[in-house]
Amino acid sequence: MLQDKSLIQCVPNFSEGRDPVAIETIVGAMRSVSGVRVLHTDSGATANRTVVTVVGEHGAIEEAAYCAIAKAAEVIDMRTQTGSHPRIGATDVCPLVPIGATTMDDCIAIAERLGERVGGELEIPVYLYAEAARHEGRRILSVIRRGEYEKLAVKMALPEFVPDYGPSSLNAKSGATVIGARRFLVAWNVNLDTKDAEVAREIARRLRTSGRKSDSGDHIPGRFRGLQGDAWFIDEFDRAQVTFNILDHQTTPLASVYEACKVEAESLGVGVTGSELVGMIPKEVLVEVGKYYSPDEGRDEAGLIAVAVDRLGLGQLNPFNPIRRVLEFAYEAEI
Repeated sequence: MLQDKSLIQCVPNFSEGRDPVAIETIVGAMRSVSGVRVLHTDSGATANRTVVTVVGEHGAIEEAAYCAIAKAAEVIDMRTQTGSHPRIGATDVCPLVPIGATTMDDCIAIAERLGERVGGELEIPVYLYAEAARHEGRRILSVIRRGEYEKLAVKMALPEFVPDYGPSSLNAKSGATVIGARRFLVAWNVNLDTKDAEVAREIARRLRTSGRKSDSGDHIPGRFRGLQGDAWFIDEFDRAQVTFNILDHQTTPLASVYEACKVEAESLGVGVTGSELVGMIPKEVLVEVGKYYSPDEGRDEAGLIAVAVDRLGLGQLNPFNPIRRVLEFAYEAEI
């Protein structure tokens, strides 16, 4: 079983979601490293972003992440890159997640070595975030990414935004890269029956931890802890989505956020039609959702996951195959 091993999950996000040749070149660089398994690749044209899930041994993951960052620096030019997803670099973020016997300290050490190598050998500015952050103000990814690539040169001139590794001036082609260590994160989008991204953004403001400002300028906290949220319109789906990062699914259960999203959407005159997972998800998260919607029916694990997929509408936009999208199932299928 996956949790009985000493492995690391790496989930690099690349600022390219439209060019299949470039995407395969980057993913192929990771596949070429012995000791890692590329379990899933998730690309979006409107976001112009690709999220890759790879699992492997400590040294192999470190090497695979470096190879991918190096290849992305070759094939992505941030001077011409556009997309709806916030980003500051060709490899926008590269988180390391401990699995089984691996500790967070293990992942922090790898993040530091990887950051030093990327900064020194590739001359890409690197910021450490989450558990690897050296500055409290850099723990949150959205704070580091504020202003995106377009404001990066100005921000880097500020003393408080000097990179942790690499040059202190902008690498115009590759931008900057954020590397860190964190727990499992669920990246997930909720679909609305409207094209109005501002309506979706208002839902995000009401639910996310950072909250929103009232008409009088007072701060109103969001309904959930450990929840990041924003919104966008997705051309290929012809609808707006509320996009969430759930940082701790035990504190903030997926089903609770989904039901709250439906309530807030109804209050704004729109409806929730389903949702979309980005990347992969730990098995226990879907089992929890299944138990929420089917608490007294004595379903087995597969039955609970089926309930979760149905009630969250995870197959609305694209077919949802648990063997490919649930982390443990995908890893075991590769053995």
